[in-house]
Amino acid sequence: MKRILSVIGARPQFIKASVVSKALMKAGLDEVIAHTGQHYDFLMSSVFWEELQLPDLYANLEIGSDLHGRQTALIIEKVEALILKLKPDAVMVYGDTNSTLGAAVATSKITGIKIVHIESGLRSFNRNMPEEVNRVLTDHVSDYLFCSSDEGVRNLAKEGISKNVYNVGDVMHDCIRTFMPIRKKIADLEDVLNKAFGLMTIHRPSNTDNPANMLEIFKGVERIGVPVIWPLHPRNRSLLSNWKIPSNVKIINPASYLEMLFLLDSCEFVITDSGGVQKEAYWMHKACITVRDETEWVETLSKGANTLTGPNSEKIYQAFNSREDAYWESALYGDGHASEAIANILLKEL
Repeated sequence: MKRILSVIGARPQFIKASVVSKALMKAGLDEVIAHTGQHYDFLMSSVFWEELQLPDLYANLEIGSDLHGRQTALIIEKVEALILKLKPDAVMVYGDTNSTLGAAVATSKITGIKIVHIESGLRSFNRNMPEEVNRVLTDHVSDYLFCSSDEGVRNLAKEGISKNVYNVGDVMHDCIRTFMPIRKKIADLEDVLNKAFGLMTIHRPSNTDNPANMLEIFKGVERIGVPVIWPLHPRNRSLLSNWKIPSNVKIINPASYLEMLFLLDSCEFVITDSGGVQKEAYWMHKACITVRDETEWVETLSKGANTLTGPNSEKIYQAFNSREDAYWESALYGDGHASEAIANILLKEL
């Protein structure tokens, strides 16, 4: 039986792994999971094992928060030791975090072990984003590259990568299909949930570490006037005193995945700087206002379903007022069975 070491370390990766792990098991592949510890807060980590029934961890590397270079270096060091101990046939990584890059670099230095990258080919074409650097470098050392759409395949081809590239669809679509029936209502929000509201997720340092950007975002949100629920990323709690929060914004603790599905299902619109939430809003047919100047998920921009405003209050307000014109095509990012396709390809290829 072929063994796969899956290295995960951040909230979106836990969610994606929950469906991919089940598919690997069903296909008869032996999977071992290592958590780097990049996200370690209970509401950003352990809760996902409880809710989504991920397989037991083999190891928690307990890296924790740190500067990019030091954190990535520690991941390389600890993943390398784990690979030498377990001798897997392949190492699987997800997305574009430091955990992704660190595990890919560690594996690339060891002969005979394949690197599997899920969510390959994404490009924002903004090298100032640490995630962009992580995803580009990971793609260029990977042996099997699984893309969410034809756009990812084209991006890789432009960079000279065409071998073992597969458009399987997006595993987050699998997650929506799997977990929507058991989405979980959040208690103590009746005062907001019984009326129209928006959902906001702002966490990127390019916004939260820039007071001018946050001022513009909050001005736009305040001008919208509709109640907005903001599940606060743990790293932003220490920054709250720096901001004047609009009266129509209700801050709550980080939402679990099942709680986020409930909020996405119940809200009228989404304001975000996250990549994954743009897709989730699309699948849930909720107009998305993305407070960035670019997106990896360019397909969502069609038909007005997602609007790039940057941190600009006037553009945020305009996007809110034009949301009724949005239109969603259901064919984007596969059919919700990407995990099965990945497992079947790896079973054949490995």
